[in-house]
Amino acid sequence: MEAKTFQQSEVTSQSSSSRIGAASLPFPPSEGKVDWDAPPPSKWLWSAFLGPELSQRPPSGPPLSQDSRLPVSCPSPLPAPGACGSGKMADGGGLGEAASAAAAPPAPTPGPSPSLGWRERLRAGLAGTGPSLWFVAGLGLLYALRVPLRLCENLAAVTVFLNSLTPKFYVALTGTSSLISGLIFIFEWWYFHKHGTSFIEQVSVSHLRPLMGATESSISEPGSPSSNRESETSRQNLSECKVWRNPLNLFRGAEYRRYTWVTGKEPLTYYDMNLSAQDHQTFFTCDTDFLRPSDTVMQKAWRERNPPARIKAAYQALELNNDCATAYVLLAEEEATTIVDAERLFKQALKAGETIYRRSQQCQHQSPQHEAQLRRDTNVLVYIKRRLAMCARKLGRIREAVKIMRDLMKEFPPLTMLNIHENLLESLLELQAYADVQAVLAKYDDISLPKSAAICYTAALLKTRTVSDKFSPETASRRGLSTAEINAVEAIHRAVEFNPHVPKYLLEMKSLILPPEHILKRGDSEAIAYAFFHLQHWKRIEGALNLLQCTWEGTFRMIPYPLEKGHLFYPYPSCTETADRELLPTFHHVSVYPKKELPFFIHFTAGLCSSTAMIALLTHQFPEIMGVFAKAPSSRKEIISASDAAQQN
Repeated sequence: MEAKTFQQSEVTSQSSSSRIGAASLPFPPSEGKVDWDAPPPSKWLWSAFLGPELSQRPPSGPPLSQDSRLPVSCPSPLPAPGACGSGKMADGGGLGEAASAAAAPPAPTPGPSPSLGWRERLRAGLAGTGPSLWFVAGLGLLYALRVPLRLCENLAAVTVFLNSLTPKFYVALTGTSSLISGLIFIFEWWYFHKHGTSFIEQVSVSHLRPLMGATESSISEPGSPSSNRESETSRQNLSECKVWRNPLNLFRGAEYRRYTWVTGKEPLTYYDMNLSAQDHQTFFTCDTDFLRPSDTVMQKAWRERNPPARIKAAYQALELNNDCATAYVLLAEEEATTIVDAERLFKQALKAGETIYRRSQQCQHQSPQHEAQLRRDTNVLVYIKRRLAMCARKLGRIREAVKIMRDLMKEFPPLTMLNIHENLLESLLELQAYADVQAVLAKYDDISLPKSAAICYTAALLKTRTVSDKFSPETASRRGLSTAEINAVEAIHRAVEFNPHVPKYLLEMKSLILPPEHILKRGDSEAIAYAFFHLQHWKRIEGALNLLQCTWEGTFRMIPYPLEKGHLFYPYPSCTETADRELLPTFHHVSVYPKKELPFFIHFTAGLCSSTAMIALLTHQFPEIMGVFAKAPSSRKEIISASDAAQQN
């Protein structure tokens, strides 16, 4: 796909050590964007937007062209060449194309490469015919050895043995076969629900396929189209699956640990906590920590896996330096059992952090080490203020929380990667300040910025709010949709396409759990994090959930193949299920989109188990009849052989 150059200001929030990919999701440019204010071209166009409950007509018009979208922006600071598309000149037109064509290497010619030896070419030619050659060779060997092996006599002996078998043997045989196939079926079903794939198919592709001669990819040249395609696919998978820090993550001691005390379940996975440990080392440490003994102790504390050991190290750091801000941060996050205690410790951390930050500002130009120390102290100060705002929000002081967040965004504008605007959106929705929410969306719901479920679904909520109280499916089916209703439905479809897991939680079709500390955009983890905090805002607006329930399934008509082609966004990434299973606890049933069909081997083993069990039951109930059926082929062979002998005599 060709890509037009444009200015993007995407900033990523994760260090390279905590990534498993990227989830930057561009919105199409102005020529491909839906005109939200355009009137409906025909009266029955509304049927294309509604779900199966309200619509009987097919959706009107094909989805937007895939070529009109912007390229996925590179999440890494130093992307590989060509990782972000072709990048034509915007004003150069034909000159840019001519220059790129002149600089590009010539297209490879089809056929085997002359650089390959005769053994490689022979292996490539015989790769596809390997199974057939083995089968023919086996038949020839069997025919050549038919006399030494006495195949005819052995076949007659087998016939005699089968004629002497009783119905009890067939009952035992079919019962054992039914038991074995049933066990295989149960294992396949469990493996599919746990890993999302068939165990037999995975083993066949990973181990049996290379043995059968599927080695075409092993002899592809580095510059061949197949290898280029593989590298491009790997880069795309890497860019689809970046884990982001949850901007609304809870407190470990005051919230996550209390949940464990009550239920006995661990809400955080080891993978999620490991990512948080890497974040803490990135935000709260620097190369000059050895200059201050308290920072050296805290550097070791952030690497500890055991929570009591981390808390003990924090107290040791406070004994060395009573103004160690990161020690107060650790105690507020992990030792405090209530939000009030956490807020008290964060206020102490703020007092110490501001003092250290002012000292770092005065020395920032002395050396590169002092600049790194200033960046670390800035991160600590922003983190403390943000968590204080979240404490105020949880304790009901919402206006105070909004003021802290606005001051943070004004004082540190480069730190938009922390997604503080999502905290601000949630607090403004709690205040029902919808005009302020719209102002924040106007700034951050931009084509050049990465999207999130909070932005897309909040925009849909604001449009739904204007029409939801008067919306009725029966009335809409009679008179059609108004312009405002079409705008609301299109906004819902846009949000559902970005993250199709959210409506199930908003409509309470799936149970909510505590959100993880990291989320995957467009995944189930992001849907849980959004619905956990925003479900109350949808319930507060009369009729909003009713309109969502009537229209959200209509989105899937516009994207029949979501993994191959999207409508307003890029195709849905295929790696979300694997990443969400790492981020979410095992007791949660991960939502999968698009819904996977059961593998062939599950149907096969289920049918085999059922048929053998039925044969075993029939053989046990009607042994004489089943014995006749079992001996019928051998009896027919005896009659044919007897008639042949009579004709010879």
